[in-house]
Amino acid sequence: MLTAKPVTISQGGFRFCRYALAVLLWVALWLKLPVLVAISAGIMALSALFTIRYAPLVWLYTRTVERLLPSPPEVLDEHAMRFAHSVATVALVIPLVLFSLNQPTLGWRVLALVAVFKTIGALGYCPVARMFTCLIGRGGRCCAFLGGRGDTEKGEAG
Repeated sequence: MLTAKPVTISQGGFRFCRYALAVLLWVALWLKLPVLVAISAGIMALSALFTIRYAPLVWLYTRTVERLLPSPPEVLDEHAMRFAHSVATVALVIPLVLFSLNQPTLGWRVLALVAVFKTIGALGYCPVARMFTCLIGRGGRCCAFLGGRGDTEKGEAG
């Protein structure tokens, strides 16, 4: 069973990464630009591969803006973030595959769904990272139906 692996990163860098990807997906959807979907998928894949600490957009932010406008640190679970970025990568590849199979309408619909979930994540509610913590038994009552521990000592409402 995986245990939590805390990692400390710049709060500003993490926010920049979340907001930039959400905006990129909505712009791709609005302008119907598959290349922006591919760029987003690449960013997410690199984030999963290198972990959140060295994610491309976090790295860019910490080497530029963070030097001028420092932000407080934020502690995240590296395993949960890697899982979330891996799921996002797969979710972004699906519309690209649909585009290549000459199914653009379905591809854009799938992308709209991914953009909604990415926006929810950008607002600070990461359903995929939370699902990960539930699935490995660290999430309180949120996954009791999946056989989670169901403990309430963390005060999570589920």
